[in-house]
Amino acid sequence: MTDRKTCNTSIKCSVDTCAYNDRAQNCCSLNSIKVGCCDCSPTKCEGTECASFKLGAK
Repeated sequence: MTDRKTCNTSIKCSVDTCAYNDRAQNCCSLNSIKVGCCDCSPTKCEGTECASFKLGAK
């Protein structure tokens, strides 16, 4: 497996601690992501999260 990532420009991402983040282009290397909720009735961005997040190297 290679460390080289393909950037999916349809998924913008600035979380540089995620293993799927392409820091050079600020996008995700996954084909799709799952968005989850932090509580049962989110009303702000803070109530949602990228459930596809995987901790990676900086």
